Amino acid sequence: MHVPANELAAAAARKFVRAVLTERTAPHSPAAPAISERSVDDAVLLASELVTSAAAHAGSGLEVACHLEAGPGPHGPGPWAEDGAAQTGSEAEWDRTAQAGAGAGWVGVVVEVLEHGPAGRPDGTTSPHSPVHGYRRQLMHTLAESWGVTCRRTGKATWVRLECPMSTPFATTEHRITGLPAEVTRRPPPPPEPALPRGHPGHRAQWAEREGQWFLAEAGELLAGQLDEDMVAALAGQLLVPRLADWCGIWLTTDHAGVRLSRVWHTDERHIRTLRRSLEKDPPSSALRTTGLPWPWPECETTHNTGGSALAFPLVAGGRYHGTLLIGQAGQPELTDTVVRLIEDVARRTAQAVVTARHYTRQATISRTLQRRQLPTSLAAIPGIDTAIVYEPWAEGQTVGGDFYDLFPMGRHRWCFLLGDVSGHDMEAMSVTGLARHLVRLLAREGHGVETLLNRLNHAMAEEATEPTTPRGEHEGPRLLSLLYGELEPDPTTGNTRCTIASAGHPPPLRLTTNGTVTSVARPQILLGVEEHTNYHADTLTLTPGETLLCVTDGVTERRNGTQQLDDDNGLARILATCTGLGAKAIAERIRRTTHDFSTQPIADDLAILVLEAVPVLRSAGTITTSHPHGES
Repeated sequence: MHVPANELAAAAARKFVRAVLTERTAPHSPAAPAISERSVDDAVLLASELVTSAAAHAGSGLEVACHLEAGPGPHGPGPWAEDGAAQTGSEAEWDRTAQAGAGAGWVGVVVEVLEHGPAGRPDGTTSPHSPVHGYRRQLMHTLAESWGVTCRRTGKATWVRLECPMSTPFATTEHRITGLPAEVTRRPPPPPEPALPRGHPGHRAQWAEREGQWFLAEAGELLAGQLDEDMVAALAGQLLVPRLADWCGIWLTTDHAGVRLSRVWHTDERHIRTLRRSLEKDPPSSALRTTGLPWPWPECETTHNTGGSALAFPLVAGGRYHGTLLIGQAGQPELTDTVVRLIEDVARRTAQAVVTARHYTRQATISRTLQRRQLPTSLAAIPGIDTAIVYEPWAEGQTVGGDFYDLFPMGRHRWCFLLGDVSGHDMEAMSVTGLARHLVRLLAREGHGVETLLNRLNHAMAEEATEPTTPRGEHEGPRLLSLLYGELEPDPTTGNTRCTIASAGHPPPLRLTTNGTVTSVARPQILLGVEEHTNYHADTLTLTPGETLLCVTDGVTERRNGTQQLDDDNGLARILATCTGLGAKAIAERIRRTTHDFSTQPIADDLAILVLEAVPVLRSAGTITTSHPHGES
């Protein structure tokens, strides 16, 4: 069964394992072994623990499988096919399992969780996030007969095997296991190992005394690894229920000095929605500072509400209030000093994890907001010109890198376009990106042509390079800038477009004619900011309908495959020649795809592609399509 790697994973796994075991042990299946309800609960608990750990570290979904085995011993091949798909076993397989285990009076239950992706590190070592250590190791030692991790080509499978006595053994006493010699006999079921005390008064207090420190270490590790405050709340609820409470509700503060009910958890998941409605009627005060404060028992709309004891624990970190943790124990309470102190420790770790997640969210929001101002929010539509842009920043999590572009009108019959590249990929490069783009717009609106604009921009860049660029006044060295800048003047009478263009240290633009000829249309010149008194010169050409101008950054031309670059031996020109007859958007996509496919290695630089195609005025849609591979537009 496929489950998402999020806070719902554990619940889905529990439901799946319980449904599988209940179906195979139902009275209407006479060939199935009758596993006790206690054994089913143990299997569900271990499945929940495995999936909770895997979901905290997996980058994609998980596969959960459950099956029966007819004998003790080492873990067998399991239910995973070579392609990683989970199998639950056919009816015949389950029947054979039942018949094989009938005389022995016991059966093995195996639960596996598969994390897709590489099963280990490049050096061959295993991941540090082992699912069988700390509290979880103690739990498996108590309940399971064996457990382990199996590395496969499709991912890493964590499995656990329980040997479960059958509540109603079959009458047959002699049998033979299919595929095994007749002389192979089964040993009697092993004596039960000490289980977690539960189902009797004081079981939570005993567990807290014995396993509290292991649990706290495990909880701290899981909570500290989350960067979303609602995920922190979800994990905290699942950690506390059912170990220390029957239900849990976590309130978090909002930006408007209020509180919101982030997550609710209950031992019986059918009651979560009802419990949430009841808790929302009585939110805690933001002035709550007393830990372990008695709280009114919620009036849930369910016949199972037998009353109990509830406590409130403020989530305080750094002297600031961040929310409230509510827990409840139904029936006779078991809130001993040990249990209360353990919940207090969990509340403190939850509060600190919430603070960390909020700091990350705040920084990510600021970064996204600043990055949005570095690129134009909209692009001008040019009559007679079809335009397409592809932009892929290199840095993970960023929407802007060292490459930048723009397209804006200058009066009624003239448009300006640019494609630039600042050296580097860091935040300093991004700040220069925004500075250069806005400065070009300002100079253009002051009436400067292509040549004078580049001369003034070069002077500004060279002057800026002489100033300290670090907060402590240390000189970092100049930020070099390559820029392709041009002006377009469409002629509605002839359908032609006059283009004036200049390249300052940038890969030269390529012109594709209607007969498939590709030529370079701008002379190479020095980077901006290197020589203060450099004079730049522009070139002029005319684009007729059907002709295309391709502009790219060095993320395309310098794409590597070993020692070879994409533009070696005019590689980019040869690719463009195959695009004859294609529109601007199709050309941009072909260049992008070819760049990615040039090597199996990920791209190591920002990628920007600008395509300008001269078309009849009736074909120009009046809009610009910007293609972002990450779903932004």
